[in-house]
Amino acid sequence: MPKEIFVKLSRPSPLVFIFLTVFIEFMGSSLLVPILPYIVEHYRTDGATIGFLGASFSLAQFFSSPVLGAVSDRYGRRPVLLGCMVASAVGYLVCGLAGSLVMLFVGRIFGGLAAGVISAAQAYVADISTPADRTKNFGLIGAAFGLGFITGPAIGGFLAQFSLQLPLFAAAVLSLANALLGYFSLTESLKTPRTGKLTLQGLNPLRQLGDLLQDDRFRALILSLALFNFAFAGFQNNFAVYTHRQFGWNPQQNALLFAYIGVISSLVQGGLIRVLLPRWGEQKLAVIGLTLCGCSIMGVGLVTSSNWLFFTQALTPLGVGLAIPSLRGLLSAQATDDEQGRVIGGSNGLTSLAMVLGPLWTGLAFDHIGHTAPYWSTGLCVLLAMGLTVSTAKDRASRATA
Repeated sequence: MPKEIFVKLSRPSPLVFIFLTVFIEFMGSSLLVPILPYIVEHYRTDGATIGFLGASFSLAQFFSSPVLGAVSDRYGRRPVLLGCMVASAVGYLVCGLAGSLVMLFVGRIFGGLAAGVISAAQAYVADISTPADRTKNFGLIGAAFGLGFITGPAIGGFLAQFSLQLPLFAAAVLSLANALLGYFSLTESLKTPRTGKLTLQGLNPLRQLGDLLQDDRFRALILSLALFNFAFAGFQNNFAVYTHRQFGWNPQQNALLFAYIGVISSLVQGGLIRVLLPRWGEQKLAVIGLTLCGCSIMGVGLVTSSNWLFFTQALTPLGVGLAIPSLRGLLSAQATDDEQGRVIGGSNGLTSLAMVLGPLWTGLAFDHIGHTAPYWSTGLCVLLAMGLTVSTAKDRASRATA
């Protein structure tokens, strides 16, 4: 075998490792969906405990995302990526070995801290991508998310037949295996680390978010991402409650529809966006995607037959698949090379906070305003995000002529 072929086979593209990292992270999180209620019932039987476990994960990710992004700007992406994969495995092991509710919370919080790896993964993609390829490669991250979203619950449900802890141990093994792959194959992508020392004040996620939101280059795009994720997390969390109450759906029917959404989203982000991007550009695709997504979410509250949900929810993943990579690409394009981790980490931190608040809002709206309130309200949030995205084009034009 020629030497160059052997080297190529033994050192796969960095995008392979990044894809696997994002896939394993989201698969590991979603595989808990079908089994967590059964694990928790050994200690508590109320739904609020499950909600607090989910919120603890997202809150931990809110604090870790900006910090890990800034650390990766200073010390490199590679050590952050590898360290987080090992930490993620530890989180799964703690949950799998937990003998108390407290240890379950410890494991989920640890996992949330490690989930900040997404910031370093996205920064790595920005480092190695040309401006023309950046959004396409962010689409691969979205495809990894979609595949993880699809396969996680299926794997969790299957392995739980043998043991409730087995899915957690399997996720830990996959995380460690990916860390080993990265250790032997991943090279550092950061060419010009940020200079200066990292201080506790500088790592404060609230301060970082405040600084980003005061920067005209990033404000509207970060708020657009936050509004979208607020809406989508709320939609996702409340959807099964709504379909059960409105149409009498069972868990299997909801799982089928979510798998349907995940497949379409993966196809769009992994393939279709690569065809459309050269023709329409990031700005148009982001606006089109957010418009489709906002209208389709509002459409959930308008349908009178459950069969129509398969039509409206074909538009949701189409919109997600077009909008999110495009928004990520627009945001990354505004940052300099040594800002990528800080900017992406800060936006992910605010996104994590939005994903805590979104389900809280839709739950309250469903109970106290009406069954359709979560959908028209979150749909309007997505359309507001679309308006903010439109405004960014004008802002960039004014800065370019200034």
